[in-house]
Amino acid sequence: MVPLFDTTLVLGLGKVGHLVAELLQLTGFSVIGGDLKLPAQPSFPVRTVDVNRADDLAAACRQVGAVISCLPYHCNRRVAEIAAATGCHYFDLTEDVPTTRAIRDLSQHHPLVFAPQCGLAPGFIAIAGTYLARSFQRIRSIKLRVGALPKYPSGLLGYAFNWSPAGVMNEYLNDCEVIEDGVRKWISPLEWLETIVIDGVQLEAFTTSGGLGSMCESFAGRVANLDYKSIRYPGHAKLMNFFLHELLMRENREQAGTILVNAKPPVSDDVVYIHVSVEGWRDTNLSRQEFVRVYDPILIAGATRRAIAWTTAASICAVVELVTLGHLPASGFLKQEEIMLESFLATANGRLFNNQPHGGRRIPLADGGSPHAA
Repeated sequence: MVPLFDTTLVLGLGKVGHLVAELLQLTGFSVIGGDLKLPAQPSFPVRTVDVNRADDLAAACRQVGAVISCLPYHCNRRVAEIAAATGCHYFDLTEDVPTTRAIRDLSQHHPLVFAPQCGLAPGFIAIAGTYLARSFQRIRSIKLRVGALPKYPSGLLGYAFNWSPAGVMNEYLNDCEVIEDGVRKWISPLEWLETIVIDGVQLEAFTTSGGLGSMCESFAGRVANLDYKSIRYPGHAKLMNFFLHELLMRENREQAGTILVNAKPPVSDDVVYIHVSVEGWRDTNLSRQEFVRVYDPILIAGATRRAIAWTTAASICAVVELVTLGHLPASGFLKQEEIMLESFLATANGRLFNNQPHGGRRIPLADGGSPHAA
């Protein structure tokens, strides 16, 4: 089979973007990295790209078959528009709902793949949740939980900003779509607090925005209750509610992010918790199935990669593999829940998720894998 494309432009060469470019190169793709600030001694070709200059961005897009945006969410609409105008397939990591809606509208006018929300959450979490849901004849609830945390927390917040502060502020302040008692609705973030225990570690989870992607649309009329929550160490939600609402920091998201990153900078030793549960009926029997994982930093290409970096990067790279190999539609808007978990885990990059099973149950891999595998 002739690949749909084998040349990619990765925009935004921070920790995640740089790793996306490296993984795609290791998987057999021809990669160009683009950013205003270029990394020292990259293992792949790079060029300076200013996404605010349409001609500059368009010139970079014309060299490749696909664009992968690892930029802040507010850049993605512009990138998607230029990608469409130059005939490039488009992928991103955004959790921002309005941005995704704009990209979906764009997909109706161009015969290209538009695949936003290809990270961990939204992204892989929807793939895992849909996998469990397929085994039920009737579904009572789908609960998706993800947390990227310092392995050795300090202070009352128990947090470190290993992810974009703008993205975290979006998640903590934007309304959250859910299905409750069969009704699609919007609720406030930092609510519906619950306790979760994974491998003996007590955690809390609360509503945050964007993690469900398009699942409420896909499961409307099929599930009574569907929601997404972020996992944190106990006490985090109470303190963030105080900071954002009682101190009115919600009125200046940029300043709030700056304060929090200064107080809780990134750490090297992080951990990613995934907790997916689905309840429903098979015939007349009510049961619950779970997919629970704990992911740690791993060694890739001679360097240790943070858990949040490699899980996010591997997620989008696995989707890129599936699209280019013809395992997913060659055009249109791609919903993450349309991806089969078995196929995802059989890709060169998806296999990283199956090499660290901590708790939960193993997902059997389909035979074969990606012909791009290194």
